[in-house]
Amino acid sequence: MLIESRPATDPEIAALVIAQQRELREADGGLDGQVFVPHDDVRYLAVVVNGRAVACGGLQSLDAETGEVKRMYVRPAYRGRGIGRQLLAALEECAFRQGHSVVCLETGTYLPAAVALYTACGYQRIPVYGEYVGNPYSVCFAKRLPVAA
Repeated sequence: MLIESRPATDPEIAALVIAQQRELREADGGLDGQVFVPHDDVRYLAVVVNGRAVACGGLQSLDAETGEVKRMYVRPAYRGRGIGRQLLAALEECAFRQGHSVVCLETGTYLPAAVALYTACGYQRIPVYGEYVGNPYSVCFAKRLPVAA
């Protein structure tokens, strides 16, 4: 397994995000959700197994202190192997290297596995923020990163 940086325009990143959006629509019963538009300011990581990207996640700077995890997704056939946990740790490392002291994220209340992963990785529930305010299905989390020694 390899975790590598990829541009938002990478075809494998796009395919993973499309799969994520399809799965989210199935999980939330077809609620009108956010449409993904690649942004140049999101740094993507891809998890590559046997030459194929099987998971992705992005990091976007909200401000100098805070990075936001975006579009975390692991293909169903690769779940349960710790890939999501390793990807999240790599995104946290990226945030740390970019000078962020906090990482936050949003997920759906209808995604208990995602909520469990973030909680197990030390994320604490916070009030809904930004574009997620007013969405009854959004739940937000944050984690303070360790200070460099």
